[in-house]
Amino acid sequence: MAFDLERYLTRWQTAGLVDHLTADRIRAFEREQTPSPTFRWPIVLALSFGALLLGAGVLLFVSAHWDNLPPIGRMALVLAMVTTFHVAGAFISSRFEWLAISLHTIGTIALGAGIALTGQIFNLAEHWPGAIMLWALGAALGWAVLRHWSQAALTAILAPAWLASEWLLAVHDRQIWNHRPVPEGLCLLSLVYLSARRSSHDDALRRALGWIGGITLIPLAVSIVEGSATGRRYLLSLVRTPELPLTLALVAWCLALVGPLVVASLLRKNASWVNGISAVWICILAAFDIRGWTLLIYAWYALGAIGLIAWGVWEGRRERINLGVAGFAITVLTFYFSNVMDKLGRSASLIGLGLLFLAGGWVLEKTRRKLIAQVRAGGV
Repeated sequence: MAFDLERYLTRWQTAGLVDHLTADRIRAFEREQTPSPTFRWPIVLALSFGALLLGAGVLLFVSAHWDNLPPIGRMALVLAMVTTFHVAGAFISSRFEWLAISLHTIGTIALGAGIALTGQIFNLAEHWPGAIMLWALGAALGWAVLRHWSQAALTAILAPAWLASEWLLAVHDRQIWNHRPVPEGLCLLSLVYLSARRSSHDDALRRALGWIGGITLIPLAVSIVEGSATGRRYLLSLVRTPELPLTLALVAWCLALVGPLVVASLLRKNASWVNGISAVWICILAAFDIRGWTLLIYAWYALGAIGLIAWGVWEGRRERINLGVAGFAITVLTFYFSNVMDKLGRSASLIGLGLLFLAGGWVLEKTRRKLIAQVRAGGV
C-alpha cells in the first residue's frame, strides 16, 4: 500500500470519519488492487544500513580532518553536513520516497553533531542538556514539516533524553548523586511506546515506537532497583536537604509519571488506563529497599512479567508476550545466580542450572507457543 494511504486512514479514524472495520475494508481493497512489493524488506534493510554507514563515514571524515581546518572552514563544514542531506532528500522525494526518508533522517542526526561542533567552535558556555534540547527541537520541526515517521521516532528519543539530562545536571550541580526519577519515568515511557502497537495495520511510527519500547524496557526496568538502596533516605532528603527543594523534586516526579501517561492517552485513547496500572507497578518497585527486600523485588519483577504477558494476550500483541516471557526467564535466572547458586556446591549448582535451563526453557517455550496460538486464533 502507498505510504499516504495509511497516513490518511489514521487521520480519518482519529477524527471519527471512518471506523475500524471500514478502514480494514479499504486496506484489503487496496491490497488486492496493488501488487505486493516483493523486494520491500531488502530495500528497507539496504537503505537502513546505507544510511547508517553513510552517517558514520561522514562523522569519521569530519573527526579526522577537524584539527586541520580553520574556524571558517569548520563552520562551513558543519552547515554543509546538516543541509546537504536535507536538500538531497527534498530533491529525491518525488522519485524514491524511502530514500528521501533515509536522507532526511541522516540530516537530522547530523544536526546533533552540528550543534556540538558549533558549541566547540565558538567556545559556548557548557550546558550539554541545552544541545540535546536543540537537537530534539530540530527533529520535532522536521516531523512537523516532513511528516516522516523517522523524524517522529527521533523526537520520541531525544525529548525524554533532554528532560533526563536536565535533571541529572541539576542534581549534579547540587552535589546530590541520585538519578531518580529518571529510570522510573523512562521505564514507564518505554511501556507506553511498546503499547503503541494496537493491530497489524499500524503505521510506521507506531511500529518504530514499539521497537524502541521493546529494546529499552528490560534494561530500564533493571536500572530502577539500582537506586533502591538509597530509596528511603532519598525520600527523606527531599524534606531535610536544602540543596534540593521539595518543589523541584515534585515537579520532576510529576514529569516522570504524568508525562508518559499523557503520551499514552494520545496514542491509546480510552485504553490508556492499563498504562496507569503499569505506573503503579513502577512506583511500588521504586519504593523497595534492595538491602532487605531482595526476595520481594524478584517476586515483583516476576509479577510484572506475568502482567505484560497477560496484557499481550488481552490485546492480541505477540511482542508483549515474547518480551514478558523473556523478562520472566531473566528474573528466574538472576534469582538463581544471586541467591541460590552460591549456597550449593559446585556440581550441585551446575546440575541445578542445567535443569533450570532444560525444564524451565521447555515450560516457558511451550507456554509461549500456546499463548501465541491463542492470539493467532483470535485473528490478530
